[in-house]
Amino acid sequence: MQRTTNKFAPHRERPGKAHRRWTRGALGLAVLTAFLAAAQPPQQSPSPNPDRPYLIPEANRLPDKNQQMQMHDDQAKKQNVDAANSERKRQISDDTAKLLELATQLKAEVDKTSKDTLSINVIRKAESIEKLARGVKDKMKLTMGAS
Repeated sequence: MQRTTNKFAPHRERPGKAHRRWTRGALGLAVLTAFLAAAQPPQQSPSPNPDRPYLIPEANRLPDKNQQMQMHDDQAKKQNVDAANSERKRQISDDTAKLLELATQLKAEVDKTSKDTLSINVIRKAESIEKLARGVKDKMKLTMGAS
């Protein structure tokens, strides 16, 4: 009688090989679990009081003396810059009011003269207007910054 082999019949192994295969599989699974556990970020424990959030100590620490001095210096510098800017703005406002006054005076004097003659007074007034206008222009270009 001839023995026929079935291709789909379970393959029988020696008892020692099956045990080794299970051991290798369990060991591989344990290594994979260890890698996955190491790759996950650590879980933070919830704060004991749910009404108060967990605060990072570095974010809540008071500044040291050097930082306090630096903050005080920065604040003083900002106040100085603000004072200088407000003074500059006041000067520009005063100069433009004076420009308006000089321009109206110049117009009145030019209207009094004839079309062919200009008095020396009109020329001097025009020069003073020009000088004052340049000063206002320079002050407007100047920007004070805290640098």
